[in-house]
Amino acid sequence: MEVLAVASEIHPLIKTGGLADVVGALPKALGRHGIRVRSLIPGYPAVLAAIGEAESVQTVSNLFGGPAQLLACRLRGLDLLVLQAPHLFGREGNPYTAPNGQPWPDNAFRFAALAQIGAQIGAAIGGGLLPGYSPDIIHAHDWQAGLVPAYLHYTARRRPATVMTIHNLAFQGQFPPQLLERLGLPQSSFAVDGLEFYGSISYLKAGLQFADRITTVSPNYAAEIRTDAAGMGMQGLLRARSGVLAGILNGVDTEEWNPGTDPLIAMPFSPRQMAGRVANKAHLQARFGLAFEPHAMLFGVVSRLSEQKGLDLLLEALPTLLAAGGQLALLGSGDPEMEAAFQAAANSAPGRVGVVIGYDETLAHRVQAGADALLVPSRFEPCGLTQLYALRYGTVPVVARVGGLADTVIDASPMALAAGVATGVQFAPVNAEMLRAAIQRAAALYADRPAWLQMQANGMACEVSWDDPARRYAALFHELLAARAG
Repeated sequence: MEVLAVASEIHPLIKTGGLADVVGALPKALGRHGIRVRSLIPGYPAVLAAIGEAESVQTVSNLFGGPAQLLACRLRGLDLLVLQAPHLFGREGNPYTAPNGQPWPDNAFRFAALAQIGAQIGAAIGGGLLPGYSPDIIHAHDWQAGLVPAYLHYTARRRPATVMTIHNLAFQGQFPPQLLERLGLPQSSFAVDGLEFYGSISYLKAGLQFADRITTVSPNYAAEIRTDAAGMGMQGLLRARSGVLAGILNGVDTEEWNPGTDPLIAMPFSPRQMAGRVANKAHLQARFGLAFEPHAMLFGVVSRLSEQKGLDLLLEALPTLLAAGGQLALLGSGDPEMEAAFQAAANSAPGRVGVVIGYDETLAHRVQAGADALLVPSRFEPCGLTQLYALRYGTVPVVARVGGLADTVIDASPMALAAGVATGVQFAPVNAEMLRAAIQRAAALYADRPAWLQMQANGMACEVSWDDPARRYAALFHELLAARAG
C-alpha cells in the first residue's frame, strides 16, 4: 500500500510542535505493517539545508505566482517529497508567522500550494505529477493540508482515498471567500456543504467535509470535539460525520525518547538503574539557576505559553508550588505577556523559579530526565506528547483531565494507589484552584517515597510507542480501501 502524507512540518527537519513529531514518526511505524509512506512537505530553508542535493522529479512553471520544483530524497528513514517554491517558503524562522509575530499575509496561497501539489500527485491515472507513482491514500494533516480533499473533490479525475487528521481543532485556516477563484476552487464551493465557515473559507473544514475518513489524536478528544463546549464551531459537521471519525492515540519515538540511551541527557538511567536521575536533576537545577537541593520537588514545564496550555493558571498557582517547597523549571515561548510574567516570577524567586524562553530540543530532553513532575494544565489538549515523554523518563505527569491527557495518565486516586496502577495526577475542572490542589496532592505523594517510586515505575512501564497506533492506522487504511473496492 502506498500512502502520501501531506503536512506543513516534520521532525527532525522542521518543528513547531507535536504535529512534526507525529508526521516524522508514523511513517516508520507504518513501514513495519507493509505500508510505504512518502511525505510531502514545504521546502523551508531549514528543510532544504537538511536534504542537501536532492533529485528534482518535477517542475511547475507557475505555482501561485512563481516557479516550483518537487524534490525527492530519503533522509533519516523518511521518504520525502519537498516542494521547493522560494516565493512561498523561502523564509527563515517560524513556518507560519512573520518576525512581527503575525501570520504571513500569503498563508492562504502557501498552504493551498502544498495541498494542490498533493492533490495533483494523487489525482491523475498514471501518477499525476509523478509518473509511476499513484498513492492509494492521501493522509492530510491539519488545516495546512486541508484543501487536499477539496481539490480532489472538485476534479473529475481519479481520486485516491483520503484521510484527514485533526491535530488541533483550534487552528482552522480561515481566509476571505474572495480568494476562491485565485485558489482554483469553484464559487459553488462557498456553501455550507463546502468550504464556507461563518462567512469565511476554512481549510480545515474543507478536509473534514470531503475526506473519506477523519481521525484525531486521542479517543477522548474525538468525543470532546463533537460537543458544543469543545467543537470550536465544527461540532455540527463532526457530529454529522461521526460515523467516519475515529480517535487514535498518538505514540512517541521510543528510540529517540529512551532514558537508557538518550545522548542529550546528563546521565542515562533505566527502571532498574534510577541513580542517573539524581545527576540529571542536579544538572537541570544548575542549568535553570535553581538552588541545588536534591530533595526539593522539581516541577518541569515544556510548553507553548498560551491560554490553551493553561500556563496562566500556573502563574496563579505558583505561590502554592513554592509554599510546598517546590522548584519550577520552565522551557517555552508564546504569548509575550506570559513570557514576561514568567520572567518576572523567576526574578522575584531566584533559585526557586528558572525560566528559559524559547525551544531547545536538547533542553526538552533534560527537563524530562531531571524534573520530578511535569505540569500540563491545558484547558484542552488533543493528545499531548510531553506527558508521554514524561512517563518514559519517570517524571510524574500532573495534568488536566482533558483530551489525550485523560486517556494517557492514570490518576493517583486512593483506589488506583491501592491497586498499584497510578501513573500521575489529574485534575478537573481546569481552573487555578484545582491546579493548586493537584500541586499539593503531587507534593504529598512525593513525600510518600514508596508511593512515588511505584508511580515512576508504573509510568516507565507504560506502552507509549507507535506500535499500537500504527496498527490502528493500518487497519483503518485497509478498511478504507476495502470499502472503496466494494
